[in-house]
Amino acid sequence: MDFNNQKPIFLQIYDLILERILNHELIENSRIASVREMASAMLVNPNTVQRAYSELQAKGILIQQRGIGYFIAPEARILALNIRKDEFIRVQLPILLHQMQTLGISWEEIQLLSSNPAL
Repeated sequence: MDFNNQKPIFLQIYDLILERILNHELIENSRIASVREMASAMLVNPNTVQRAYSELQAKGILIQQRGIGYFIAPEARILALNIRKDEFIRVQLPILLHQMQTLGISWEEIQLLSSNPAL
């Protein structure tokens, strides 16, 4: 965790779990660290971890089994990929389009560049 980052800690934990799912470090149906275990490992308040887990559960990434713990949902990787795609479209694409417009890059140039196998 980067305590100097302006991004809230619970979102950093949320992002970390998504990235670990996308990188196959966390596998579907596997149990993840309990709230207390994660809080201890990350040196954060358990409420912070609980907030990240709750967000991930609301998005269908985590499944909570009372008395047992949290598990990676069977479709978590697909959901995580869709979350990242949505974030890219919402955040990065407008920046990219603005830069294209500023530099005078046409759609035709983009199509030519994207079809070039050397890239």
